[in-house]
Order: sequence, then structure tokens, then C-alpha cells
Amino acid sequence: MLSDKKIAVIGLGTMGHAVVNGLLRSQSVNPDQISATVRTKPQAEKISKDLGIKCLTDNVDAVNDADIVLLCVKPKDIEKVSENLIKKGALKHNPLVISIAAGTSTGFIEGIIGQQCPVLRAMPNTPCFIGKGMTVVSKGSQAKDEHVALAKEIFSTMGRFTELEEKHMDTVTGLSASGPAFIYLIIEALVDGGVMRGLPRQIATELVAQMTLGAAEMVLTTGKHPASLKDEVTTPAGCTIAGILVLEDGRIRSVLARGVETAAKVAGELGR
Repeated sequence: MLSDKKIAVIGLGTMGHAVVNGLLRSQSVNPDQISATVRTKPQAEKISKDLGIKCLTDNVDAVNDADIVLLCVKPKDIEKVSENLIKKGALKHNPLVISIAAGTSTGFIEGIIGQQCPVLRAMPNTPCFIGKGMTVVSKGSQAKDEHVALAKEIFSTMGRFTELEEKHMDTVTGLSASGPAFIYLIIEALVDGGVMRGLPRQIATELVAQMTLGAAEMVLTTGKHPASLKDEVTTPAGCTIAGILVLEDGRIRSVLARGVETAAKVAGELGR
């Protein structure tokens, strides 16, 4: 589906790089089908040389002939960037517009660029950078299933993909996009526990990271409820249940759940 599409990535930061790297790695498109933008000319020249794509400093030049426009800019910049594209006539050919800006609704973007362009709201996460990410999309008022299919082909090069109603997107942001930071914090704490017991930090880090990876794969591969998988580890009067009780004393469940709740609420305010 992407073989004849030109794709413009506006704002080649961490997630923009993840998109481009995923597309090139999967060979879904050729480098000459991708254009991207950065702030400075030296940056643009380096990226063009390294990735073989057209990298510019002018958003309008990148978007003019694009079939798909990915807005990979910060929420505070969405309005200014979108207004400039409309003012310069860069969207008059009605490309598919996909925004990854947290807390920014499709309705807000449609209010700026009009309803001629189909708009999707997407929320990827940083593990997309290594092909292990999760991306969720929701449709704007003019977007159709075929537009979601295009987005799926793009973001599936970086990991898993699903579609949800837009009412869930702030929660997705607080859980899936902020979630890696919560997991890193947990990993760091578990590593400290190993170090406290005498393990070298490098070994403790490897043990915890691989354990986390394996546990996550168990959830996805077996389809079992996490509580069921937990019960398989917790033998009667064993060490695991003793450790779990200490974690429960610290209200670990409610603390993590409240962390997601708070992150989601803040995400919803970012685009305002």
C-alpha cells in the first residue's frame, strides 16, 4: 500500500527517526519516497547523508507533494505548524495527516486545516525505535478504514498496532507512552535490590531486563491473565509470595495505577 506513496515527516526527533528507520528497515518504501524536516541546515545535511532521504528545513517544501504527512512535533507546536501549512497552501491536495502530538485531538487539527484532509491521531511509544513498540490510532471525522490501513502499514514496521476510539487516547498516552518510564523505574529499583544483596550492577541489570522481557512475552504469547501467571510463580510458603506481600504493603498496585491516571490527565491538558 505504501509502494507508491510519498511520506513527509514533519519534525525528525526521536519518534520521527523511529518512523523513518522502521520504514527503511522493513523496505516498505524507498528512501526517495521520504522527506523530513529539522530546524537547522547542518542537521538536514547530515540526516540526508546518513539515511539517504530528502531532509529539509522548510515544512512546506516537504509537504507539497506528500500523500501522507506525519506531524511529529510537540503539542505546543501543532497549531503554528498546521497554520503555516494551510497559509502556504501545502495541504490543498488533501493528504492524509497523522499527528502523534499527545493530548491534541483530531477535532483541534481539523479546526485548523479544515475537514478536507483525513486526520488520524496516533500514539506510539519509544520502544518503536527498536521495533518493539506499541502504536494506537484513532480516526478523525473524515478518516476512513483505508487511512487506518495505511497507518497500520507505517507503524507496524515498529512493533504492534491497534485502533481505538479517540476518547481513549489520553489514557493510551498515560499508559503506553508514559509506561516505559514507569517500567524503567521498576527495573532500576529491582536492580538496586540485587546490588544490595551483593550482585554486580551490570549482572543485576541484565538479569532484571531479561526477566522483564520474558515476563512481558509470557503475557502476550500465552494470553493468560497476569494474575494467573503470577500464581504460577508463587508456590505456597515460598520466597515469591513473601516478596509480593512486602510490595503489597507498599501499595504498589494503587501507586502504579494512580501513576497512569495522573499521566493520562496531564496528557489531556498538553494540547490545550
